Amino acid sequence: MERLNRIVDDQPRDDRRNFLTQSLCGIAATVLPFTSTSVAQTLPSGNWSSKTADVRGLRIHYVEQGTGPLVILCHGFPESWFSWRHQLPALAAAGFRVIAPDLRGYGATGGSKLVADYAIKELVADITGLMDALGEKTCVLVGHDFGAVLTWNAALLAPERFKAIVALSVPYNQRRGSPPVAAIRRAVGGSFNYIVYFQELGVAEAELEGDIPRFLKAFYYNASAEAAAELQRLPPRSSRSRLLETLVEPKVMPKWLSDAELKYYVEQFTRNGFTGPLNWYRNLDNNWEIMKSFDGATITQPTLFIAGEQDPVLRSTRANFDRMATTVPGLKRTAILPNCGHWVQQECPDEVNRELIAFLNQVAR
Repeated sequence: MERLNRIVDDQPRDDRRNFLTQSLCGIAATVLPFTSTSVAQTLPSGNWSSKTADVRGLRIHYVEQGTGPLVILCHGFPESWFSWRHQLPALAAAGFRVIAPDLRGYGATGGSKLVADYAIKELVADITGLMDALGEKTCVLVGHDFGAVLTWNAALLAPERFKAIVALSVPYNQRRGSPPVAAIRRAVGGSFNYIVYFQELGVAEAELEGDIPRFLKAFYYNASAEAAAELQRLPPRSSRSRLLETLVEPKVMPKWLSDAELKYYVEQFTRNGFTGPLNWYRNLDNNWEIMKSFDGATITQPTLFIAGEQDPVLRSTRANFDRMATTVPGLKRTAILPNCGHWVQQECPDEVNRELIAFLNQVAR
């Protein structure tokens, strides 16, 4: 949280506010007034609290706003709690207690460099442990990107804790007969695939950490709706390519991401690097083994699915999306947002907020 502390320090003296700190049930809290210049200037109006909780030996950082039924927002790769900056105030105003953690390996939470520490049962236990620290028995779990993968698996591993779920961008992928990374390798042949590229320890880290601003700006742009037309013209690249060689270099920032917001993301990944986040991908085959007893399992909790029409991840997982009528019998609504890409809650925040609030009012009261 050093950057966030500096945000307040950078304010004119007359505008500064005191920090309120407390310690209760293993939770340390700092109320942050996001009214300064820099990153805070781009955020929605409203105050939230930055807190930490000791969970199974990991100090999890999270941002909280509002009171009422609990909603936990799980970010994806390569993001942080900050990807939910538009949802926190909107859901809080609608009468919910909203928690957006930095997940294991990310931001102010951080974590070890060991691949095994990022297995799916560890990630789900982080969420249930955080709920215990918050004094909450159940919640509605919302996940985007790899946070959606976490959400789908949490619904299976701890169904009594999650009374409803929302997945953004990544449809439910029912466990099948072969490990996922091997299946991806077969599907792409000799072409580049970023999930395969992420598997070898140290390779992706060396490239991404060599120029974090360039990587994040290009990665965010390429999965957004603004890059859809350019991506269609890109020829396939060899599996021997590096990631940045496969991406369109944006000339300007995406409309939904300011320079200040990109700078905040850069500072979060400068803090801990990419090994922890990449280890989520390095457990895909291990998770397939762990979830063996859930072969063919369906999702029965009330479920909302949201995705952008121009999301390249949705296009590549279309078969899973088409099967959800069968694999997710709890599916209540699917919202495919036009002119929206992969970073759905950041690219189309108003539409996502409307969908979330309508669903939460039905299942969380």
